[in-house]
Order: sequence, then structure tokens, then C-alpha cells
Amino acid sequence: MFKKLYRKFGPNPLDQLLKRAQKQNQKKILLFWNRGLGDIALGLFAIVHRIRQFIPDAQITFLTRPNLHDGFVLLGDVEILVAPDLKRKDKIDVRKLLYSMDIDPAQFDLIIDSPDPTYWVKWQLGKLTPVLHWQKQWDNLCEKYNLDPNATYVGAHVQCETSYATWRNWPNESWAALFEKITCSGKKVLLFGFENEPKFEIPGVIDLRGKTPLFELLSIIKNRCSALVVPDSGVSSMVYFLKETFPIKHISLWADPHMGILKQNVASPNPKLTHIPLLGKDKNIANITVDEVYGHLS
Repeated sequence: MFKKLYRKFGPNPLDQLLKRAQKQNQKKILLFWNRGLGDIALGLFAIVHRIRQFIPDAQITFLTRPNLHDGFVLLGDVEILVAPDLKRKDKIDVRKLLYSMDIDPAQFDLIIDSPDPTYWVKWQLGKLTPVLHWQKQWDNLCEKYNLDPNATYVGAHVQCETSYATWRNWPNESWAALFEKITCSGKKVLLFGFENEPKFEIPGVIDLRGKTPLFELLSIIKNRCSALVVPDSGVSSMVYFLKETFPIKHISLWADPHMGILKQNVASPNPKLTHIPLLGKDKNIANITVDEVYGHLS
């Protein structure tokens, strides 16, 4: 009870760190991040924003694992260090990790090894719009996949791909039934994500899982997809907060409305993005029907 009250009414830990850094003229700040991709937009953007409010000329560096590198590039104006062998949820002594990379931790004035955006930047909800910065030269990355520019593609990320939140996932049989409806209407489906399971042996379903680095994935969605169907996932957040103007119907599937981009409670910086959030009855994502999703695609 005391901890909850302290978190609610006590001083903000991030602000305390930054006030001390400001007084001591500390500008070189390292943050370690080894959690989700979506948190880059949902939480770390606000932390960077807050740092620059206290220390406008701060030199901000993120230490992270390889498959998050491109996500941090989208933040803009931050440095990125990649630990090649780092895996998600590895328990790490950040200073030892830096030494193993031949980097002296002393070059940083402040090392934040356990950022807590859920607590530290809760103030952002409904107030601050995260933005991810696209570069024009990435648009042609989609051409690598020889997708017909005249075809109609629906993108799908069928798993949230986290071990602790399987309740975010729509049933595989629902995905299969949706893909049958989409392809029977003459459209094609593009599968996105890291994991190539489950299999969908359906004509017109093109499996790109495990083949598309982040910039290529976003290039395909931006330049080839008319719609995207996603659970609460990193892909969903990356697309929603991409500061680019392109038409996309963003259909998101939810069990809990107090998560992810719904919790963020701000409009997308893309004025042509149409967001259609679908909430499962009784907070059960399985209760979202195939017809309900397909009705927004037809």
C-alpha cells in the first residue's frame, strides 16, 4: 500500500535524476533498454522528451539489443550502442556489458540501467504525441519483395510475440478464417513478424515473417498495404506513431483497452491513418469475430 501511495504522490524518480544531472552539468546520458519494440514509441520517446526539457543539449545514448536498433533510429537525435549477443530479458550488469564492448562507462555522466516509462512518464498519457521519423530513402526498400503495386494487400501481424502477454493474441483459427475471406475477395495478405509460426497454407497469403527488418517492413506497409490488422504489438505502435502522411486503415485487436496505443490516448501523427480499434467482449480478444474484422476491410 505504501509503495502505491508513494508512486502516486511521491516525487518522480526520473525528474529527480534529471534535476541532479542538471545541477551537476551532466549531459552525457546512457539508457539501457532490453524490452519491447513498441515501448520505444510508447514510453522512451517521452523519456527523451523529458530529458531534453531539463537538459536541452543532452547527449542521449541507448544501449540495446540488435533487433531494436532500427526502432531507436526512428526516434532521431540519439546515439545507439548495440550489444551483439544481448537477448531479450537477459539480466545484465550494464557497466560490465560496456566493458565487454571495450567502452568505458566513465564516459557517461549518468547511466540509467532500468528505465520505467510506465511510472516515470505517466503524465504523457493523452497529452504528448510520440513521433517516429521516417526517411525518404527507405521508401524504395519495399521494391525488394516484387510486390505488385496494382494489387491490394492487407498486412497482418498475427502474434504479439511476447512470452508474457499471449492473451493479446487472436486465435489462429480466426486468422485463418479472415485470410480465407480476404483472399477470396481478390485481395492478398502479407504476414509480418519475427516468428514464422503458425503456418497458413492459403493461396494469396504471402509469408514475409522473419524476412523483413523494421525499415523494410514499414516501407511495405507504407507503400503497398491498404490496411493492417494487428494485435497490441510493436508493429502496431511503430505504424501508428510514424510521422508520415500515407493512407492506411489500422485495425487493432484488443482484450484490454488500457494498454498500448489505446492507453496512450492521442491521435496518430499520420493524418491519413484511420484507426479502428476492436475490443473483445468481456476483455477476451477471442470474442472479436472474423466478420467484425472483415467488415472493416470490405
